[in-house]
Amino acid sequence: MNQYLFLQRIQGPVLILTVGVAALLDQWHILSFGRSWPLYLIVLGILKLAQRAALANAEPPPMYPQGYAPGYQTAGGVPVPPSGSTALVPTDSGLNPSTNDPGERR
Repeated sequence: MNQYLFLQRIQGPVLILTVGVAALLDQWHILSFGRSWPLYLIVLGILKLAQRAALANAEPPPMYPQGYAPGYQTAGGVPVPPSGSTALVPTDSGLNPSTNDPGERR
């Protein structure tokens, strides 16, 4: 599993556990609940640093989105495969073939 996604997913539970630990420390009269806000900032900062480190070590995303590999041309925003390709490309533009008028539908 991707470390960045893992760290992103555990961020909420870790913060809830931190609030619970702060409440427990308040009950034991070790740390006042009202003065525990730096603890939240420290935990959140550690999580964010870990996320950035995981993101820096992750492999980069693919250079081309699926279906837009080198050699593909676009015609009006629609990918046109190179000649000899068997890729499926939508051909129905909704235009009346006799007039090619965008205002006139079939």
